Amino acid sequence: MSATLELAKQLIAIPSITPTDGGCQELIGSQLRALGFNVESLPFGDVSNLWAVWGKSGPLCVFAGHTDVVPPGDAADWQSAPFSPEVRAGFLYGRGAADMKGSLAAMLVATRNYLASHQPQARIGFLITSDEEGTAINGTRKVVEVLQARGEQIDFCIVGEPSSDQLVGDVVKIGRRGSLSGRLRVQGMQGHVAYPHLARNPIHLALPALTELCAETWDNGNDAFPATSLQISNINAGTGANNVIPEALVVDFNLRFSTELDAEGIQHRVHTMLDKHALDYHIDWHLSGVPFLTTGGKLISAVSDSIQAITKLTTVASAAGGTSDGRFIAPTGAEVVELGPCNGTIHKIDECVRVADLELLSVIYQEILERIL
Repeated sequence: MSATLELAKQLIAIPSITPTDGGCQELIGSQLRALGFNVESLPFGDVSNLWAVWGKSGPLCVFAGHTDVVPPGDAADWQSAPFSPEVRAGFLYGRGAADMKGSLAAMLVATRNYLASHQPQARIGFLITSDEEGTAINGTRKVVEVLQARGEQIDFCIVGEPSSDQLVGDVVKIGRRGSLSGRLRVQGMQGHVAYPHLARNPIHLALPALTELCAETWDNGNDAFPATSLQISNINAGTGANNVIPEALVVDFNLRFSTELDAEGIQHRVHTMLDKHALDYHIDWHLSGVPFLTTGGKLISAVSDSIQAITKLTTVASAAGGTSDGRFIAPTGAEVVELGPCNGTIHKIDECVRVADLELLSVIYQEILERIL
């Protein structure tokens, strides 16, 4: 069994459902210490974070990732137990195989192989959290704040999120859209459905405004980003009885927005539309990340050239998809790229990754270190 596959299986066997780490970082940390890394634990609340650095001076290239995974659902629906890693027909199955314990294993093995034959005048770092799949409050965000307070600057960062589509390296993420969520409460007046003139139905009042919000063209995107999108995720109203007009309507919505917009401008436009409909409402806003984009610089070239050298693929740079912890690292001035395995099974039952892809990914990571350092 290869070192990458062995470590990936050890990590998958730990049921680290967010925000639990379960000992994954202890396992990784022990191997990093053996390589000469200075390993530091930075817990915040119930979240475990690991910060490790090899070297004393020079540019700092960081591998970033997370040990937490999403819940597996009913284990009976899986072909094999979600936390009992199993190789079948060339695929490694288990929760976290693709997102992203396989990447963590490949990163560590790549670093071990690189340091076995190099003593670079540079530094290598690992930033690992157990809070990426959850609220993302006490994870990478907090670690970055600590590093900034110390004056520690990350120059290059490779996030191991599953970026690839059909083949490892066919897509890398060089940016991500911002994410702005809102919880809208529209106030009405409760009453009997047979006497609507004695009540105010918040559902009826809000529907025209919600229709306008959903139909709005927020922007047309740009060369790097798709157009901004608003999606309603939850609607709740009523007492459960079919003869009661509800007192209030609560709507959860989210906007994934491009660099054409900012959060303040979006909020102003939403409020303007709602005010036009004379609603009695309140919105609680939550900004979980602003859009970022890595352009030019040394890292993108090193990543694309490494993929070309190892796989012969010409990679596609993309900023589509959801958010990642890169959104907390990029604003510090670091060049950030996301490169990981294929993402077709992430968050699904029978999540899996090709065993050969793990080996390939490790070789690509090592080649990136060769070129960047």
